Amino acid sequence: MNDGRVWLTSTYSNDDGAECVEISMTPVAIHVRDSRGPQSFQLTFGSAAWSDFLLGVRG
Repeated sequence: MNDGRVWLTSTYSNDDGAECVEISMTPVAIHVRDSRGPQSFQLTFGSAAWSDFLLGVRG
């Protein structure tokens, strides 16, 4: 199912598509999925939660 979202893959990912995380940003949420199973589940974060996540990852 294609819902029309644009999915972005990290520039740190390799070209074979293995072990990649993709994100899609909408006005109200950020969606995260595994590129190996794009039709499987997605995690959805609100803007504040996503900002907190990025701060934690970046240290």
